[in-house]
Amino acid sequence: MTDISDQRVFLTGFIDVPADRLDDVRAALPTHIALTKAEEGCLSFDVVEDQITPGRFTVSEVFVNQQAFDVHQQRTKASEWFLITLGIPRSYNIETAAKKTT
Repeated sequence: MTDISDQRVFLTGFIDVPADRLDDVRAALPTHIALTKAEEGCLSFDVVEDQITPGRFTVSEVFVNQQAFDVHQQRTKASEWFLITLGIPRSYNIETAAKKTT
């Protein structure tokens, strides 16, 4: 049974960073993580460099609801992170808690 009061949004996946952009992404990542974790509505946010696939960073995000997730997306589009990662391939899956538990 689905708890309709649970409106969390989950993003999971990865970003594959080309070798020539790795240094810039690594340098910008701590600020991106800190700014995101400070956002109201962010429950968790992790970006971890994969130890097996070169240049791959696994991403896991949880926001309290769609509005908080949308605010995060808007803030990110106006950030240094957006410019540094512009055009880098991403593979993300976005689900709501209601969808995950049905």
